[in-house]
Amino acid sequence: MEKITTSNAPAAIGPYSQAFSAGGLLFTSGQLGLDPATGLSAGDTVEAQAEQSCKNVGAILEAAGIGYAQVVKTTCFLADMNDFAAFNQVYAKYFTGNPARSCVAVKTLPKNMRCEIEVIAELP
Repeated sequence: MEKITTSNAPAAIGPYSQAFSAGGLLFTSGQLGLDPATGLSAGDTVEAQAEQSCKNVGAILEAAGIGYAQVVKTTCFLADMNDFAAFNQVYAKYFTGNPARSCVAVKTLPKNMRCEIEVIAELP
């Protein structure tokens, strides 16, 4: 196992790591739409937060030496399922390979964010 970290994605806000590689796969922690430089929300809309969440996932993938094309599974969390269509529009720009996905609504997310994305990706 190897811990994967990057300053180009927000630092963990609890006792966990940004990602770990194990068994030829990369497992990321959920990525909120937080600006890695400030630790603050990238905006109030689901679109702004989803955009930053996808960028944060991308930064972790890059730190592991891979990209979005290697993602095989995503799990997406929405604070409001009414944001589903708007979230999908942003998500589709990044995850063009259409990996397997689960998307669920949750009561609340950390820092009262609107969305969070975690991924499993294949390593070279």
